[in-house]
Parts: sequence; structure tokens; C-alpha cells
Amino acid sequence: MFLRILLITMIGATVPAAAQAPPADAAARFGARERIQQASLSPDGMSVAYVAPQGAIGSALWTVSLAQKDAAPVLALTATGDPERLGRCSWVSNKRLACVAYGVVKGVDLLPFSRWIAVDIGGGNVRKLARPTNTNSRGALLGDGDLVDLLPDGDDSVLMAREYLPDSRTGSRVGTSKEGLAVDRVNTATLEVTSIEPPRRDVISYISDGRGHVRIMEQRKTLSDTGLDTGIYEYMYRGPDERNWHALTSYNSNDRTGFIPVAIDPDKNVAYGFRRQDGRQALFTITLDGTAREELKFARPDVDVGSTVRIGRRARVVGVSYATDVNQVEFFDPALAVLQKSLGKAIPNQPMISIVDASVDEQRLLIWAGSDKDPGVYYVFDRKTRELATLDAVRPELEGQALATVKAVSYPAADGTMIPGYLTLPPGSSGKGLKAIVLPHGGPSARDYWGFDWLSQFFAGQGYAVLRPNFRGSSGYGDAWFAKNGFKSWRVAIGDVLDGGRWLAREGIAAPGKLGIVGWSYGGYAALQAAATDPGLFKAVVAIAPVTDLARLKEDSRGWSDFQTTSDFIGSGEHVKSGSPAQVADRIKAPVLMFHGLLDRNVAIAQSTLMDARLQAAGVPHELVTYPRLDHYLDDSTVRVAMLRKIDAFLGSSGVN
Repeated sequence: MFLRILLITMIGATVPAAAQAPPADAAARFGARERIQQASLSPDGMSVAYVAPQGAIGSALWTVSLAQKDAAPVLALTATGDPERLGRCSWVSNKRLACVAYGVVKGVDLLPFSRWIAVDIGGGNVRKLARPTNTNSRGALLGDGDLVDLLPDGDDSVLMAREYLPDSRTGSRVGTSKEGLAVDRVNTATLEVTSIEPPRRDVISYISDGRGHVRIMEQRKTLSDTGLDTGIYEYMYRGPDERNWHALTSYNSNDRTGFIPVAIDPDKNVAYGFRRQDGRQALFTITLDGTAREELKFARPDVDVGSTVRIGRRARVVGVSYATDVNQVEFFDPALAVLQKSLGKAIPNQPMISIVDASVDEQRLLIWAGSDKDPGVYYVFDRKTRELATLDAVRPELEGQALATVKAVSYPAADGTMIPGYLTLPPGSSGKGLKAIVLPHGGPSARDYWGFDWLSQFFAGQGYAVLRPNFRGSSGYGDAWFAKNGFKSWRVAIGDVLDGGRWLAREGIAAPGKLGIVGWSYGGYAALQAAATDPGLFKAVVAIAPVTDLARLKEDSRGWSDFQTTSDFIGSGEHVKSGSPAQVADRIKAPVLMFHGLLDRNVAIAQSTLMDARLQAAGVPHELVTYPRLDHYLDDSTVRVAMLRKIDAFLGSSGVN
């Protein structure tokens, strides 16, 4: 297949001229938020919508017509970022979109919220899609629910899973006893509502077949006396032409056993889902005809299967993704497998290629392509004309910037186990005698991937070698690698992180005495705990939004439905104290720099303030920087730029530089 490449830049006009001036330094270039944070293609394939930064913390929805060359983008919706931000935006029709706005507000507790808003392509007829509540409603809705089906063959309507609250006026003409998650057909332009599924308590999600039929229902099992989640989920299904629900399967998140359905193929009358096989996650199908017959669709002997690959407004499953040293896709659709190879030849320097969205007929595709040293570019591909049009770069500030190659490596842990990871070296360096950083990932139920990483690339640009280890306790490598998780098995996980630093020194990559550690979330925990476990290895410690006390981490979830599952995940016993950096702060000898947002619901600010007090009592040089308006992700260009500058200066003053 031959692809003709058309270079058409259409989105750059959305960025104000002042913002297009070349940033003054590396921190400004790498700290800037991505120009395109999320993008989607209209049903007819003739318009693109994308969410872009608006100022330092705000966000905006822009739409642009592809029907005419150099069409000016149109501003459709904005969010200030204080507190609401725009997340995913989906096309409801060729002229209308639905977007989720989210954020955190401070009350008695930090309360996360999400709200669905519909808007015309040009910004008119803004409608809130929430269920109406009033002063008599028993409870408060933190979220509006979620989109279940975009109804590609319909009008401006969608199927929405929406939460119902009972009304204290039950028994009167205006009161209601309805409670739980329902599915409604909602016209996003008129707000006309038709009930599809009645509200049910303890139901947490629904799956449709992409043709307007709700086929699978997910229920959570709770403790009868407290209502807390148990971590066990049950799935019901129905046939294509019936209303009755039948038991299908279940999943226990505590030991990761059972079957999780994620998508439906209505033509084959099966659901795709995940189950463990030989200690690793694999993709199966299960029949929806009463036999519940399972069939293995795809598995790997070395890593977990990651997720299904879907295309179009019906979310048709066309493949599956997984990650070995690099990210891979196994296509079930032969035509798309051929297309992927052709696109790889057309854009050879961007081997990571994904189909972001598609028109209803799947003839026009929105493509993203990038690499380890390319943050990515969006394209529109026409399968009929075989034309590939460039849309815009994700991080234009880095155009022309020398970026580093990322290499998959492995190194031996103390017990001989080979630990996989990714090594980023400064562009043009010999790879020896460098200042160096170990950068453990967050989670702990996560892993690092090959590809562009803005933190690693910033440090590499400043002359650092950066190692991102996938220590034991990481996900993606099977049950044996995950072990009991990175908290219960902290000695193994942190040991692997420390061995990564020792490997950098032993191989001569890190110059003597030029080794630091930087981490975010669990990575911040790992940085602090590693510094306490081997006080002499790292010369400086940077922890962003770190967990510092496991007992307090449990308590931080008290009053929420996940308290029991969080408590079980962390566990009880000696490791709760010995594995808490705040409890062993007096063992840390290196200077510490911490950052934390006051609106962080993932890791409470109390985790950092406790560590701050313990380091103060122990006489350890340290600093805590807090941000009143930000959450766990510190998604603020101004803040990120200042943070990068401060970290670089701190590492230098601590002797790592």
C-alpha cells in the first residue's frame, strides 16, 4: 500500500502568539503542558475536536473543519482549571460534542467531582447532562456518570449511566425512591430523557454492544454491615433480544482471579475480557448465549496482555496491546495490520503508531505517532485516497530540541534476578562518568514503558543519565513479579531500586558520588524509602506527592467505600512501620526536596507534612513546597517549569551535578 503524505498544519493557530515564542530554557520547554491533551474525530470524519491548555492551568475545547484547507479553529468550551478542567470530549453527532469536566474541591474532606457537558461544534447550546437534584435529595452526586454508547446511528442522543438519589419526599407526587446506577437515553441538545435501565444499587457500570443495546452489568459486592467494597465484582449479561439478566462471571481484585468483561462483539455474540493464565493476564472471549464458553484469544508467555485495541464510534475490538521491551499491538483485523505496517513505512521515525479515533464508516482515521525521542504528532488518514495529513505536534516547544534515545536494559538484583528498565542517556554523550538519576515509577501497581517521558528527557538534556526500573512489585510482568505488591513487599521492590543505582555506579555510567533519586507518588515513596534503607547511596532525594506513612495511608481512605480494599492492599504487620519513610526518617542522610498539591486525593498532603516534621526532628536538610490549588498531577505549566528549575538547582547544590 502506498501512502502519499500531505503536510497540512491546521491546529497551530489555536495557540496565542505570545505562547509561541521559543521558551527561554529547558525547564520552560519541558514543563509546558501538551498542546493537544486529547483529540477525537467527528462521525463523518470531516472535523477534529481537541482539548488544549488555556493559560497555566485552564483548558479549552477547540474544533476545526477538515473540509477546507487552513480552516480557523473554533473555541467551543473553556474551563478555568480552578477547580474544573476538561478531560475527554466525544462527538455525539457531526455538530455536537459531550465533554467531561473534573476537579477537586475542599470541604470537610477533599471531594472529587466530574460533570458532563454537551456543546455545539461552534460553542452554542451548552447543556449539563447531570441528573437534577434538590435540597430534598438524600446524598450528593460527586459524578454525573459516564457515556455507555454514542449511538452512532442516532441523533444528538447518547446512552448514559447516571446515578439516582432518593428524595426525602418519597410517597408524595414529587418524591422518588429510585436509587442506584441507571442507563438513560439523553438527548444532549434538548435534555429529553428516556429510561433504558432502571436504577440499581451496587451496580457500578454497564457495557453496550455499540448498537444501543445494554448487554452487560457490573455489580460490586459489599460488606453487609458497613457497605464497604470487598473487591469482588459480579457480571450479569443478557441476550441480544431479551430483557432478563443472567449470571456471567465474577472477578476478585484482591487475588486477581476471575474474568473481567470489557467489550462486546455483537456479530459473534461474545464478550472480550481478561483472565489470568499461567500467572499472567490474557485476553479471552466468553459466549453470551447461556453456555458461558470461554476461549483464549491472545496471551504472552513473558508479559501481561495490556488492553484491547478498539476503533470507531462502536468501539469495535480490532486487536490487543502488550509491552515487552517496547509497546506492541497484535491486530485481529488483517486490513488494519497491513495499514499499520504501511504507516510505519510512511513515518519511519515514529514507530509508535495508534489509531485514536475513526469516522463511523472507519474510512477516515485520526492517528497519533511518536517515539522515545518524539512526543508525538497527530495525523488524519483517508483510507480511500491514502492521503496522510499532518495535524499538529503534541509538544511544539520541543521542535528542534535534541532529545535522548531510550534504551531497554536489564541489571542484576542482589539475588541474581534480572530487573528490566529503561536507560536514557544525554544526547551525544559517551554514556560513562555522568551525573545520574534513578527515577522509579508511581503506582505501585503500574510499570514504565518505552517511549517519550518528559521528566527523563528534561534530566537527560541537563546531562543526567536516567534509569527507570520496573522493579518487582510493578505490574505487567505477571503475578510472580507483582509479588504481594510494592508496599507489602517493599524490601524486594526498594532493593531492586537500590540495585539499579548500584548498577549505574558499577558500570561506570554514574560518576562516583554523582547519583540522585527522583520519584512521583509511589516513586516518591521509593525515593525516600531507598534513601532510608541505604543512606550512603544517593546524594540527593526528590519526592513529588510521596506516600510516607502506610498506616496513615489506610486512614486517609476511611469514610470512603474503598477503605477495606485499601487496607487489605497495604496489609498489616511489621512492614507497615518499617516500610514507612516517616517512621525511619532519622536514617536518611541525604538532603530531601519534596513537592505536594494541597488538593491531592491520591496521596494526602498530610503524608508530606508528616515527613517534613520527621525530617525536621531528625535534623535532615530538607524543603517542602506546596501548591494550594493543585492535585496529585501538578498539571500547571508555571508550576512545572518552576519545579524543574528548582530540582535541577537542588541536585547541583547537593553535589549530584
